[in-house]
Amino acid sequence: MQAQNPTPDRIIEIGYAYWKSRALLSAVEIDLFTVLSRGPLDCGELIARLGLAGRQARDFFDALVSLGLLARDEQQRYSNTLETGFYLDRGSANYVGGALSLQAADGYPTWGALTTALRTGKPQAAKLGKGFAELYADQDALETFLNGMMGGVIPPARALAVNFPWRNYRTVADIGAARGCCLTEIAGAHAHIRGLGFDLPPVRASFQKYVSAQGHSDRLRFCPGDFRTDPLPEADVLILGRILHDWDIAMKNLILRKAYAALPADGALIVYETLIDDQRRSRSHALLQSLNMLLMTESGFDFSAADCIGWLQEAGFRQTRVEPLAGEHWMVVATK
Repeated sequence: MQAQNPTPDRIIEIGYAYWKSRALLSAVEIDLFTVLSRGPLDCGELIARLGLAGRQARDFFDALVSLGLLARDEQQRYSNTLETGFYLDRGSANYVGGALSLQAADGYPTWGALTTALRTGKPQAAKLGKGFAELYADQDALETFLNGMMGGVIPPARALAVNFPWRNYRTVADIGAARGCCLTEIAGAHAHIRGLGFDLPPVRASFQKYVSAQGHSDRLRFCPGDFRTDPLPEADVLILGRILHDWDIAMKNLILRKAYAALPADGALIVYETLIDDQRRSRSHALLQSLNMLLMTESGFDFSAADCIGWLQEAGFRQTRVEPLAGEHWMVVATK
């Protein structure tokens, strides 16, 4: 019996996947889900409320219905799904749209230059490729970046607050804390914890505003510094969340050595990232995230749990374990 030729369906689906991505990013950019948080609207009402021209707007809304991002009732009124209402309403405490807005502004156009990045080995991002010091000097760019980082941190931060034995520790320092989202999740779940947010000085105002709004100013404070040049703050637990992948191997090792020096005996270091699987075959998101580092940074790259454990052991840590967090995120826990 003659074997049938394979179909190109999967190849075509991957090649056109950016259509779906761009539809979602545009929906976030025009605040569609926030508008619908106030109640269902028909096509004409949505067009007017969003200030759209109208041409193909119905196709746009129905495409989002087909993707499971909107619902449509028998009266042809559109509404959020449980998922989009929970995570993409700008007024929600669970809002992750900042991460998508960052992708729309920087990630999406920059990925169009992936071929150039592969040929040159050079970052292609207009803003992020310049480095964090220059990025943080631009207040508008800083706020966009912090919004994006918070959207990506919320799910792993909530999982970390639950999945780590915080009862055994009293203090924590989040290295590269941004607005302090990770710390507020931990502090909210564990009343005995006191914490430090370590980041560059321009982040202080955003950190203090967010922490105050979450009601944790009495237990969480900002500590200005640069982990490339300064010692890390001392605490029972240090967190490196989505930090190491920004840097080359020399800086990765330097940061881990500084973490080891800052911890007390039996202190713990938590590294969480979108870890590549050790066989480098199955976790597509993590591998693509490493390509994102090619596009966005001078020398950053993502890594596997085995890679991370090897670096931790070189830094002096004696015990390590790997555990899943949320979505694509995993944590490597090391004990001094």
